[in-house]
Amino acid sequence: MYRGLRSAHARAQVRLALFPEDRPVPAHARAYGVQVRLRDFTIRRSRQWGACWLFLQVWEELPLPRFWQPRLPASREGTSWYHVLVVLCAYRLIAPGSEWRLHRQWFEQSAMADLLGEDFALAAKDTLYRALDRLCEHKEELFHFLQERWKDLFGLTFDVLLYDLTSTYFESDPPFPENDPRRHGYSRDHRPDCVQVVIALVVTPEGFPLAYEVLAGNTADHTTLRAFLKKIEQRYGQARRIWVMDRGIPAEAVLAEMRQSDPPVSYVVGTPKGRLSQLEAALIERPWHAARARVQVKLLPQGGELYVLVQSGARVDKERAMRRRKLKKLWRRLRQLQKQRPGYERLLLELGAAKKEAGRVWSLVRVDWPEPPPARVKSRRVHFTFALKKEALRQVRRREGRYLLRSNLTETDPARLWEFYLQLVEIEAAFKNLKGDLVLRPIYHQRADRIEAHVLVSFLAYCVHVSLARKTAATRAGADPAQCPGEVCGPGAARRALPDDRRARVDFCALHAPGGRAGAAARSVGTEAARAKPAADHRQKRSRDVGQTFGPVPLENKDLPLRPPASSESQGSRFAPRQHCFRNWLLRCPFGNGPHTDGG
Repeated sequence: MYRGLRSAHARAQVRLALFPEDRPVPAHARAYGVQVRLRDFTIRRSRQWGACWLFLQVWEELPLPRFWQPRLPASREGTSWYHVLVVLCAYRLIAPGSEWRLHRQWFEQSAMADLLGEDFALAAKDTLYRALDRLCEHKEELFHFLQERWKDLFGLTFDVLLYDLTSTYFESDPPFPENDPRRHGYSRDHRPDCVQVVIALVVTPEGFPLAYEVLAGNTADHTTLRAFLKKIEQRYGQARRIWVMDRGIPAEAVLAEMRQSDPPVSYVVGTPKGRLSQLEAALIERPWHAARARVQVKLLPQGGELYVLVQSGARVDKERAMRRRKLKKLWRRLRQLQKQRPGYERLLLELGAAKKEAGRVWSLVRVDWPEPPPARVKSRRVHFTFALKKEALRQVRRREGRYLLRSNLTETDPARLWEFYLQLVEIEAAFKNLKGDLVLRPIYHQRADRIEAHVLVSFLAYCVHVSLARKTAATRAGADPAQCPGEVCGPGAARRALPDDRRARVDFCALHAPGGRAGAAARSVGTEAARAKPAADHRQKRSRDVGQTFGPVPLENKDLPLRPPASSESQGSRFAPRQHCFRNWLLRCPFGNGPHTDGG
């Protein structure tokens, strides 16, 4: 009953235009103009509005409501599981963190309740977890739906697919049940002490995700491709596609099956450096061909495949600079140790630390180890010598900026094959966004189905992120989501409290252009408010034409602290959510034609 009354009340609210009391209301705005006393103007219970509004706009344009609303009906108690999913995805994109933080802090500081016509019961702790239990059964249908939406909205063809794997770790201790996916394995997060799961992801060259799978944490990379190829074939048919993968993912047996299938499955994969050593003698006799500016290729047909040796001038410069920097640092450290002449045990420790920091550059230096002294005199200072391996350095210089590709597209332009391989940066960017901006890791869930649901929510948030980036690029070529123009944003609104005892809430909207009389009055409202109560941070610069009434740093208010209460999740914790570019841009973006607004 209360939920229905609140929804009806939200729909019955009236939009008003506010003007200072010392100026008359313009004739064209008398029907909705209200004069306010600026000296008593305060901000109470400010909430983030712009980011939530923009998320819902992109969410509805996909349109994900058409997919999820029939599959997530409300409960008998009136809980809208669809709205809970929307809140989870918006939280994952705007201010990612744990479900507990969403329940205790973020929901009441955002405008999601106002935009969805809900109350705080929507973000109850148990409600958030119970909503996750209803998502995984619709995963396969979601992949089909997204494929059609990407095709309709952005004209994608899915002729080229990128495939790669990553891992994400957990803050939990084994042992686990036998069928639990959390296992110790090769950690790409450099956390071998934690259990993990492996995530296989397929994206288009434009960066749009198509499907993913959550695998056990001890899954080897080369064992995943065969099963994934069958799943993609079942979902999207046996169309002729080109798979682009990094080295280490396909096994030789799987590549042979791809060549012999009907129709043959095309691929472009990287090749381990050991294969380059085997083919180096045959490649030396081949001539270089110019593919692009500062990019040369050598072609070697062999065994029904085409090997392409690529030499990129930009990559040569980058790898050579990195090698020189590390080699100089190693050389300086060895000279220091040679002058210090530490004890034998101390020398071993220092050389081991230097070897770990130098990485592969250590193989370019020959260190003549001193003879171990007797056990009683190991603290005696020892001397060692070192020299540069010139032949190894020449071989490294020859291979800098070069990498070997292999493909069964023997009739394709080698420059095109090189461009296919470069598109792997899109899937690397997807993993970076999932782990960085969307804070996929670490995972604290203890049940396998909720682990899968957590990844699904992050996947949906990434779909919204990619759609926003593509719309931004269409609006302004080459734009980044962090620098999205204001035209993408919709009309701004801010919750404000009138200076009376009733604290009546009204919606303020910039209804007029800044150049008009109402726009000037609106600017006057912001200017007077900012003059009456200065911003907390005087270093933040604002345009002279825009008064700061709301923004990243709200006006001082005795009724409400300027910053959220400190918690273990926001004070120095390595698990604190990142202030990523999406949220920073939303806080800077001018919503509408009026003052900068962000909450209130």
